[in-house]
Amino acid sequence: MDWGRQEAVVWRNRALTLFDRVAVPVAVCDVYGGVLLANPAMAAECGTTPGRLCGRPVLELFRPLQEAQVERIAQALRLRHRSRYQVAVRWDAPGGAAERFGELTADPVSDTADDTPALLVMLRVLGEREPRHAPSAQVTPVEARILALLAGGATTARAARETGLTPDGVTYHLRRLSARWGAANRTELVARAYASGVLTAGVWPPAPAASTGA
Repeated sequence: MDWGRQEAVVWRNRALTLFDRVAVPVAVCDVYGGVLLANPAMAAECGTTPGRLCGRPVLELFRPLQEAQVERIAQALRLRHRSRYQVAVRWDAPGGAAERFGELTADPVSDTADDTPALLVMLRVLGEREPRHAPSAQVTPVEARILALLAGGATTARAARETGLTPDGVTYHLRRLSARWGAANRTELVARAYASGVLTAGVWPPAPAASTGA
Protein backbone atom coordinates (compact mmCIF):
# COMPACT_ATOMS: atom_id res chain seq x y z
CA MET A 1 0.00 0.00 0.00
CA ASP A 2 1.52 3.35 -1.02
CA TRP A 3 1.85 6.21 1.45
CA GLY A 4 -0.98 8.29 -0.03
CA ARG A 5 -3.46 5.45 0.10
CA GLN A 6 -2.41 4.53 3.62
CA GLU A 7 -2.97 8.12 4.77
CA ALA A 8 -6.43 8.10 3.14
CA VAL A 9 -7.35 4.95 5.07
CA VAL A 10 -6.17 6.54 8.34
CA TRP A 11 -8.31 9.64 7.75
CA ARG A 12 -11.29 7.51 6.73
CA ASN A 13 -11.05 5.58 10.00
CA ARG A 14 -10.81 8.81 11.97
CA ALA A 15 -13.87 10.21 10.19
CA LEU A 16 -15.86 7.05 10.95
CA THR A 17 -14.86 7.22 14.61
CA LEU A 18 -16.03 10.84 14.78
CA PHE A 19 -19.23 9.92 12.91
CA ASP A 20 -20.05 7.28 15.52
CA ARG A 21 -19.38 9.62 18.45
CA VAL A 22 -21.48 12.56 17.25
CA ALA A 23 -24.51 12.98 19.51
CA VAL A 24 -26.67 14.31 16.66
CA PRO A 25 -28.55 11.61 14.69
CA VAL A 26 -26.74 11.37 11.33
CA ALA A 27 -26.94 9.02 8.34
CA VAL A 28 -25.42 8.79 4.87
CA CYS A 29 -27.97 7.84 2.20
CA ASP A 30 -27.82 7.20 -1.52
CA VAL A 31 -29.53 9.66 -3.85
CA TYR A 32 -32.78 7.64 -3.56
CA GLY A 33 -32.83 7.90 0.24
CA GLY A 34 -31.60 4.39 1.08
CA VAL A 35 -29.48 4.34 4.25
CA LEU A 36 -25.83 3.45 3.56
CA LEU A 37 -24.42 4.29 6.98
CA ALA A 38 -25.96 5.48 10.26
CA ASN A 39 -24.48 6.52 13.57
CA PRO A 40 -25.68 5.15 16.94
CA ALA A 41 -27.68 8.31 17.68
CA MET A 42 -29.70 7.87 14.47
CA ALA A 43 -30.22 4.17 15.18
CA ALA A 44 -31.40 4.98 18.72
CA GLU A 45 -34.18 7.19 17.32
CA CYS A 46 -35.37 4.15 15.35
CA GLY A 47 -35.02 1.74 18.28
CA THR A 48 -32.43 -0.43 16.53
CA THR A 49 -28.70 -0.73 15.74
CA PRO A 50 -26.79 1.09 12.96
CA GLY A 51 -26.27 -2.10 10.96
CA ARG A 52 -30.00 -2.85 10.84
CA LEU A 53 -30.74 0.56 9.29
CA CYS A 54 -28.59 -0.08 6.22
CA GLY A 55 -30.67 -0.41 3.07
CA ARG A 56 -33.85 0.94 4.62
CA PRO A 57 -35.51 4.03 3.03
CA VAL A 58 -35.00 7.00 5.33
CA LEU A 59 -38.45 8.39 4.43
CA GLU A 60 -40.10 5.22 5.70
CA LEU A 61 -38.28 5.55 9.01
CA PHE A 62 -39.21 9.24 9.26
CA ARG A 63 -42.57 10.05 7.69
CA PRO A 64 -42.76 13.37 5.80
CA LEU A 65 -45.53 15.73 6.79
CA GLN A 66 -45.73 17.16 3.27
CA GLU A 67 -45.39 14.69 0.39
CA ALA A 68 -45.24 17.49 -2.20
CA GLN A 69 -42.17 18.89 -0.45
CA VAL A 70 -40.39 15.54 -0.88
CA GLU A 71 -41.23 15.41 -4.59
CA ARG A 72 -39.77 18.88 -5.14
CA ILE A 73 -36.55 17.81 -3.44
CA ALA A 74 -36.38 14.61 -5.51
CA GLN A 75 -36.76 16.65 -8.69
CA ALA A 76 -33.98 19.02 -7.60
CA LEU A 77 -31.67 16.07 -6.90
CA ARG A 78 -32.41 14.56 -10.31
CA LEU A 79 -31.30 17.88 -11.80
CA ARG A 80 -28.11 17.70 -9.66
CA HIS A 81 -28.93 20.84 -7.69
CA ARG A 82 -26.67 20.98 -4.66
CA SER A 83 -28.66 22.88 -2.08
CA ARG A 84 -29.48 22.02 1.52
CA TYR A 85 -32.92 20.45 1.78
CA GLN A 86 -35.16 20.32 4.85
CA VAL A 87 -38.17 18.07 5.43
CA ALA A 88 -40.56 18.18 8.40
CA VAL A 89 -41.08 14.60 9.62
CA ARG A 90 -42.71 12.51 12.32
CA TRP A 91 -41.85 9.04 13.62
CA ASP A 92 -42.62 6.63 16.42
CA ALA A 93 -40.39 6.97 19.47
CA PRO A 94 -38.56 3.77 20.52
CA GLY A 95 -41.07 1.49 22.22
CA GLY A 96 -44.01 3.21 20.50
CA ALA A 97 -44.98 5.16 23.62
CA ALA A 98 -45.16 8.48 21.77
CA GLU A 99 -44.84 10.06 18.35
CA ARG A 100 -41.92 12.42 17.85
CA PHE A 101 -41.65 15.21 15.33
CA GLY A 102 -38.71 17.12 13.92
CA GLU A 103 -36.77 18.04 10.81
CA LEU A 104 -34.48 16.14 8.46
CA THR A 105 -31.73 18.16 6.77
CA ALA A 106 -30.10 16.61 3.69
CA ASP A 107 -26.88 17.90 2.12
CA PRO A 108 -25.72 16.38 -1.21
CA VAL A 109 -22.04 15.37 -0.98
CA SER A 110 -19.64 13.86 -3.53
CA ASP A 111 -15.96 13.93 -4.48
CA THR A 112 -16.59 15.91 -7.67
CA ALA A 113 -19.45 17.95 -9.11
CA ASP A 114 -19.99 15.30 -11.82
CA ASP A 115 -20.39 12.39 -9.41
CA THR A 116 -23.83 11.21 -8.36
CA PRO A 117 -24.10 12.63 -4.84
CA ALA A 118 -24.78 10.82 -1.62
CA LEU A 119 -26.92 12.56 1.00
CA LEU A 120 -25.62 13.51 4.43
CA VAL A 121 -28.81 13.44 6.50
CA MET A 122 -29.14 14.96 9.97
CA LEU A 123 -32.18 14.75 12.24
CA ARG A 124 -33.27 17.52 14.56
CA VAL A 125 -35.73 16.31 17.21
CA LEU A 126 -38.23 19.04 18.09
CA GLY A 127 -40.46 17.20 20.53
CA GLU A 128 -43.09 14.56 21.12
CA ARG A 129 -46.79 14.53 20.39
CA GLU A 130 -48.82 15.79 23.32
CA PRO A 131 -52.41 14.76 24.02
CA ARG A 132 -54.49 16.01 21.12
CA HIS A 133 -56.75 18.21 23.19
CA ALA A 134 -53.92 20.24 24.73
CA PRO A 135 -52.44 22.23 21.83
CA SER A 136 -55.38 22.12 19.41
CA ALA A 137 -57.88 23.42 22.00
CA GLN A 138 -55.67 26.50 22.36
CA VAL A 139 -55.53 27.29 18.64
CA THR A 140 -58.13 29.61 17.15
CA PRO A 141 -59.39 29.18 13.57
CA VAL A 142 -57.38 32.26 12.55
CA GLU A 143 -54.20 30.84 14.10
CA ALA A 144 -54.79 27.48 12.39
CA ARG A 145 -55.21 29.27 9.05
CA ILE A 146 -51.99 31.22 9.57
CA LEU A 147 -50.13 27.99 10.40
CA ALA A 148 -51.48 26.34 7.25
CA LEU A 149 -50.32 29.27 5.13
CA LEU A 150 -46.85 29.14 6.72
CA ALA A 151 -46.66 25.41 6.04
CA GLY A 152 -47.30 26.20 2.38
CA GLY A 153 -44.42 28.69 2.28
CA ALA A 154 -46.38 31.93 2.67
CA THR A 155 -44.64 35.08 3.83
CA THR A 156 -46.03 37.26 6.60
CA ALA A 157 -47.36 39.69 3.98
CA ARG A 158 -49.19 36.95 2.07
CA ALA A 159 -50.60 35.45 5.26
CA ALA A 160 -51.92 38.90 6.14
CA ARG A 161 -53.64 39.25 2.75
CA GLU A 162 -55.17 35.77 2.94
CA THR A 163 -56.54 36.24 6.47
CA GLY A 164 -57.54 39.89 6.25
CA LEU A 165 -55.09 40.84 9.00
CA THR A 166 -52.26 43.33 8.97
CA PRO A 167 -48.67 41.99 8.91
CA ASP A 168 -48.37 43.11 12.54
CA GLY A 169 -51.52 41.13 13.34
CA VAL A 170 -50.03 37.96 11.81
CA THR A 171 -46.79 38.52 13.73
CA TYR A 172 -48.78 38.94 16.94
CA HIS A 173 -50.48 35.56 16.48
CA LEU A 174 -47.17 33.88 15.64
CA ARG A 175 -45.55 35.29 18.76
CA ARG A 176 -48.44 34.03 20.89
CA LEU A 177 -48.14 30.56 19.36
CA SER A 178 -44.37 30.52 19.80
CA ALA A 179 -44.68 31.47 23.46
CA ARG A 180 -47.48 28.94 24.05
CA TRP A 181 -45.60 26.04 22.45
CA GLY A 182 -42.05 27.09 23.28
CA ALA A 183 -41.19 27.12 19.55
CA ALA A 184 -37.89 28.69 18.54
CA ASN A 185 -38.80 29.49 14.91
CA ARG A 186 -41.45 29.10 12.21
CA THR A 187 -40.20 25.69 11.10
CA GLU A 188 -40.73 24.40 14.61
CA LEU A 189 -44.17 26.02 14.78
CA VAL A 190 -45.26 24.21 11.60
CA ALA A 191 -43.81 20.88 12.76
CA ARG A 192 -45.58 21.26 16.09
CA ALA A 193 -48.86 22.11 14.38
CA TYR A 194 -48.70 18.89 12.35
CA ALA A 195 -47.60 16.76 15.30
CA SER A 196 -50.40 18.02 17.53
CA GLY A 197 -53.12 17.57 14.92
CA VAL A 198 -53.74 21.26 14.24
CA LEU A 199 -52.85 20.73 10.54
CA THR A 200 -53.92 17.73 8.48
CA ALA A 201 -50.97 15.50 7.55
CA GLY A 202 -50.53 14.22 4.00
CA VAL A 203 -52.50 16.88 2.10
CA TRP A 204 -51.42 19.73 -0.18
CA PRO A 205 -51.93 22.61 0.06
CA PRO A 206 -51.66 22.47 3.87
CA ALA A 207 -55.01 22.77 5.64
CA PRO A 208 -56.26 23.05 9.23
CA ALA A 209 -57.74 19.89 10.73
CA ALA A 210 -61.51 19.85 11.05
CA SER A 211 -61.24 19.81 14.85
CA THR A 212 -59.84 23.35 14.88
CA GLY A 213 -63.09 24.71 13.53
CA ALA A 214 -61.29 26.56 10.74
